[in-house]
Amino acid sequence: MVFLRALISTARMIRHTSALSAGLPSDAEVLLDAPDARLAPALAAAGRGDHRPAAELLAATREAAEWESRDRYATRLAVFAQHRPDWFGRWLAAAPRDPDAALLKAELAVRSAWERPGRAEPLRETAPLIATAAEAAPRDPVPWRIALDHARGTHATRTDFEMLWSEAVGRSPHHYGCHVAALQYLSASWYGSHRECLGFAEDAARAALPGSLLHALPTRAALAVLLGGADRNVRWIPGRGAAHRTIPAAPVPAPLLDDRVDAAADLAIAMSARYEPGDPWPAEVRNLLAYVLIARGRWAAALEQFRLIGPCATSFPWSHLSDDPLGQFLELRDGVRIQLASALPLTGPRRRRSGGAPATGH
Repeated sequence: MVFLRALISTARMIRHTSALSAGLPSDAEVLLDAPDARLAPALAAAGRGDHRPAAELLAATREAAEWESRDRYATRLAVFAQHRPDWFGRWLAAAPRDPDAALLKAELAVRSAWERPGRAEPLRETAPLIATAAEAAPRDPVPWRIALDHARGTHATRTDFEMLWSEAVGRSPHHYGCHVAALQYLSASWYGSHRECLGFAEDAARAALPGSLLHALPTRAALAVLLGGADRNVRWIPGRGAAHRTIPAAPVPAPLLDDRVDAAADLAIAMSARYEPGDPWPAEVRNLLAYVLIARGRWAAALEQFRLIGPCATSFPWSHLSDDPLGQFLELRDGVRIQLASALPLTGPRRRRSGGAPATGH
């Protein structure tokens, strides 16, 4: 009987897995952390050593108060500058008082300090650069997001954190990046708890405008809950070939938290539905949502998010599972299809012949 059940399950997977690929781009079409249409030309020019398109892009976001885009672009450009310090050095030499260069310098310094052993002291040394960036663009919340990241790494007190948080939301009450930085500080892995982290995220989502990425913030908090118990409870899902992968199942001890994780996912699903498939703007939160849905065993909903993600895979959250986030994304996307295919009936749906008489599928 065990052999028969395994044989039937395999037959189901063979029959249905390819059909469940509808709407999914091929593996070769999926890109990791692909830049959007505004950032791509700036990065291409940076690759040639030209800093001017990047400077113009960040200046445009500052002048138009596009704080969410400014945060994203500064983060991506800082990653580039880590690998091409000569490029950024020419920018600083050409415009030493540029507020956008000051922002990038602070982001780069904090990012680099986080990667050093005994990060607290190297991070403390970056404080003047954050202050300079904040003074250079007083309306900009992004230096305060950097300050919140800095506070977490330097073991800032709750009083200091709340002061920085007040400065951040005073400039942009619904800024997603600042909320993520605050959420990390309040997580159980740092200075808060699962309940405080979820409560903060749920309050932010309730106050957010329709379509705001903040509606996915509770899902980000749910990820912290799931990762917090990853060693205690894992879910096995089929991978490619004979391989299998593990992903954290819902390990929270209290049923109330389980319900809140599912509610967070439902809220993010509704937010995701407001955007077009393949849109790079919500790509990261869609990737995050797919991860949480897999962890909760919600295979059909996870597959729908993979369809909406399209070719826009992101390093976060898959880098939590593997040093190869793109490979992990593709393997788990396959695994979700296999899970669904193995649960479908082996006998296909009844079809109609051309003359209208029903035909039985075998």
